[in-house]
Amino acid sequence: MKQPCLSYSIVFFVLMLIGCQPATVNVEDYVPQDVPKKAAVAAVLEKHPIEVVVHRGANHLAPENTFAAAVKAIELGVAYVEIDVHRSLDGVHYILHDFSLGRTTNGWGPVRLRTSRYIDQLDAGSWFSEDYKGERVPRLKEYLQWIKGKAKVYLDVKAAHLEELIAMIRELQMEQDTFFWFWNPAMTREFRQLAPDFNLKVNAHSPEEALEAKEKYNAQIIECNVTEITPELVKVCRENDIEIMAYANSNTAEEFRAVIHSQADKVNLDKPQLYLEVLQAEQKQNSPHSTF
Repeated sequence: MKQPCLSYSIVFFVLMLIGCQPATVNVEDYVPQDVPKKAAVAAVLEKHPIEVVVHRGANHLAPENTFAAAVKAIELGVAYVEIDVHRSLDGVHYILHDFSLGRTTNGWGPVRLRTSRYIDQLDAGSWFSEDYKGERVPRLKEYLQWIKGKAKVYLDVKAAHLEELIAMIRELQMEQDTFFWFWNPAMTREFRQLAPDFNLKVNAHSPEEALEAKEKYNAQIIECNVTEITPELVKVCRENDIEIMAYANSNTAEEFRAVIHSQADKVNLDKPQLYLEVLQAEQKQNSPHSTF
């Protein structure tokens, strides 16, 4: 006799989770209209042979995974902005790190169980600072349309409709302006089958793992800690046309100096300002013609 009550409770909970929100937000209203103005020091990173990838945007200067964080990163002259991809209940792809909304928005519940109507009206900036009150959770397509030509994009795909995602990249002609990573090996395999020409990153911590990444997935990029960039790893990667991306674990000046003097092709970091300061100090200390 208690089963109907339980069923009603479940239905009620799901309806609450999905939720119908008041006014619909015009997505175009929160896409930045002004072109980011690059700082004078941006040229230092742009000429730097190691491409700088900012993790979730300039997340120490603005709320992560937002337009604001991307603007700050672009102003500093970074090569790539890293973003995390999720998909809503009604099939819209969004940029957000967590599987749930609570940490970085004023909403709650899993992204996959929320509609775009719900997500579009959330505040994704106030948790970071009142200066960013009203910053929205970016829709992926509008974000890519906006950032194209300003910076390249590294997509960490948490959840997505892969065929739709690939079609979006092709439609925007951003195949060479993006690379991808998937936490789920099954998604990695499916992605590679659907898009054999797209750039794929795989984590690898030894020469053997780098070779496996190439043979198994045809990875164009491997990511590892800077301490793992050994002559043996570099040799294997150069021979197999694999780029090396150093992952900044501590984001300290000491770690950044190690990256700058390494044979990394890219660096994935959280503090682009500090990296820039360390790079300028290294250049000043060395020859005026140094290409650090």
